[in-house]
Amino acid sequence: MKIALLSEKYTPDIGGLAISTGRLGHLLSSTGHAVRVFAPTSNLPPSEKQTLPSSGVSVTRFGAHKRVDDTLVDWFELIVEEHKREPFDVLHAYFLPQAGFVAAYAGKYLNIPSVVSIRGNDIERAAFDPSKFSHVMYALRNASAVTTNASELVKKAKAFIDRDVSLIPNGIDVRLFKPMERNEGLVEALGITNYVTLSGAKGLIDNLRDSSVALNGLPQSDMLPIIGFAGELREKKGLKTLLSAYAQVNKKQAITLLIVGEVRAGEDKKSFDEFRLSNPEYRIIVTGTISHKDMPAYYALMDVFVHPSLRDGMPNALLEAMACEKAVIATPVGGTTDVIEDGKNGVLVNVNDAQALAESILQLLSQPENRRSMSKSAREAVIRRFTPEKELEANLQVYKSLGLKI
Repeated sequence: MKIALLSEKYTPDIGGLAISTGRLGHLLSSTGHAVRVFAPTSNLPPSEKQTLPSSGVSVTRFGAHKRVDDTLVDWFELIVEEHKREPFDVLHAYFLPQAGFVAAYAGKYLNIPSVVSIRGNDIERAAFDPSKFSHVMYALRNASAVTTNASELVKKAKAFIDRDVSLIPNGIDVRLFKPMERNEGLVEALGITNYVTLSGAKGLIDNLRDSSVALNGLPQSDMLPIIGFAGELREKKGLKTLLSAYAQVNKKQAITLLIVGEVRAGEDKKSFDEFRLSNPEYRIIVTGTISHKDMPAYYALMDVFVHPSLRDGMPNALLEAMACEKAVIATPVGGTTDVIEDGKNGVLVNVNDAQALAESILQLLSQPENRRSMSKSAREAVIRRFTPEKELEANLQVYKSLGLKI
C-alpha cells in the first residue's frame, strides 16, 4: 500500500504533532507499506521542495509562503503531481485546517480515499477562527474517514458534524520510555546556575568537560526535589498556572523547576523572563530542545511531572512521563481523562487552578510511597492501553474499512 502522509509539522520540527506524525510514518513503513510524507517548512524558499529518506520514510518538505492560501495551492498541486507519477492508495492528514483540507480535497479530486486525523488544537481552537473554519468543515465533511486521539475530541467533532469518528490513542514505545537511574553527569550539568538555557543533552555534557565552567551541582542525596515539564512551554500549556504554582510551592519548600524544551518566543517568553527576573532566587532550568531519544534521561531527573494544559489532544509528553514511571499531575482536558485515573495512576487538577496544582505537588513530594505506587500504576496503564502496536493496528483497520488491502 502506498500512503501519502500530510502534516503541518514533521521532525525535526518541535511539538507533539511532529512527533506523532513521525511515529505513524515509521510504524506504517515498518510493516512494509510505502510512506511518503509531505510537510511545509520555513527552512526552504517558497515553492522549493526537497525529498530525503528518513528511517524508511520518504519525506518531501516544501517551502511555505507568507500567505497560507499560496501554501495550500502548492501542497495540493504537489500531491496531484506525485500521484500522477506514482499513484497513492490513500491520503492521510494530521491536523484539520491545512493538511486535512488538502487531503480531503485532493482525495475527492483524484478519486482516492482520504483520512483526516484530529489532533487537538485543530478543533478546539482553529475551528473558532473564521479564516480556518471553512477548511475545518470541508475536511470533516469530505474525508473518507475521520480519526482522533481522545474521547473528548470525538464528542467535539460530532458536535460539528454527525459522522463516525474513530478513536485511536497515541502509542508510546515503552522500550525507549522506561524507568532509569538518574544520570549523574546530567544532574551536575543542570546545576550550573539557577537558570540556564542550553541546546540539548550534548551541550549539557560538554559543559562538564569545560574547566572554565564552575559547577555547583548538588550531590544526588542533597538535591532539591525536581518538578518537570516537557515540550514547548506556552500559554496553552498552562505557563502562568505552572509558574504561579511553582512560586507557591517554593514558599513552603525549595524545589527545582525543570523545563525540558523551550519557552515559546514572543509574549510567553516575555512573561517567563519577567517572572524569572522578579524571582532570582528560584531554581529554574530550561534545557532547550532535546532529542526525542534522549528524553528518558530527563524524565528520570523528575520527582513529579506536571502538565497543566488549558486545552490538549493526547499529550505525548504525559504518556512518556508515565511510561518512565513518573508521578504525574495534569488537567482534565482532551485525552488526559482517557489516560489518568485520578488518585490511582496520576492526579487531576482543574484548569487554571494554581493553588490546587501547588497543593498536589506538595502532597506528592511529602508522600514518597504513594508517589512510587502511583508511578508504577502509570507505567502499567501505558503498557496496557497506549502502545505503538495498538496505534498501528487501529490505523490499519481504518484503511481496511475503506476497502484498502493491508
